[in-house]
Amino acid sequence: MIFHELKVHYERQTGEDNPGKVKEIYLVDGAVSFADAENCLMEEIKPFIFGDCEVQSCKRSQFFEVFPNEGGAYWYKARVELITIDGEKETRKTQSVLVQANTLDDAVFALKQAMGSYDCELISIAKTGIMDILHAVQ
Repeated sequence: MIFHELKVHYERQTGEDNPGKVKEIYLVDGAVSFADAENCLMEEIKPFIFGDCEVQSCKRSQFFEVFPNEGGAYWYKARVELITIDGEKETRKTQSVLVQANTLDDAVFALKQAMGSYDCELISIAKTGIMDILHAVQ
């Protein structure tokens, strides 16, 4: 799955009557270009912008699988090593996976549950700064 990853800096309401600058990361699924991804992002955050807004970067990111969890507050990026055996030859391929969870332990548990049908090893897992995954309108 290929996404556009956008880093945006903007002013938004951060508390009671005090706007503040925030730096956030969003993934956009289904965008055909960087401009399409940026338009999707701006439509999503437009109600929250309180001043200046600047997309700092836009790049493509690829993930083997994405496991959303509506109850999860954070996105965790895991590196897993997929193991395939063809005859006597063992092949290992490292892939990135996203999983949504509330805690690191929950993320590891959800990842093990979701990847149970694969022969794989967890190499690393870390909390990301990703706020949300948006879907571009086609």
